[in-house]
Amino acid sequence: MEIRIEWSELSEKQLKDIFDYYSFEASSGVAKKLINRIIDRVSILESNPLAGTKEELLNDYTENYKYLVESNYKIIYWKKGNCITIASVFDCRQNPEKIRKI
Repeated sequence: MEIRIEWSELSEKQLKDIFDYYSFEASSGVAKKLINRIIDRVSILESNPLAGTKEELLNDYTENYKYLVESNYKIIYWKKGNCITIASVFDCRQNPEKIRKI
C-alpha cells in the first residue's frame, strides 16, 4: 500500500511563516535548509507510517495525532488509511497549550 502525504492548509501556512521568519532574521539560505529538513523528516513516513510518538496534548481529538521532531518543531500528523495528513508544524518554544489550536 502506497502512502500519500498531504499538508493541511494550516501546516502550509506555518511552513511559509517559518521560511519568512528565518529569511528575515538569518538568510534565505538558512530558511531553505530548515524547510528542507522539515520536509525530509516528513518523507520518512512514506516508508515507515508508524514512526512518531503519540501527541498526548491532543488526546481529546478524534484523530490519533502523532508527531515527529525536527529542530525546534513538532510535525504533527494523523493517518487514515493510506493517507497521512500533516496537521501542524508547531514551534516547541511556544506555550504547549497553543498546540490545541489545530
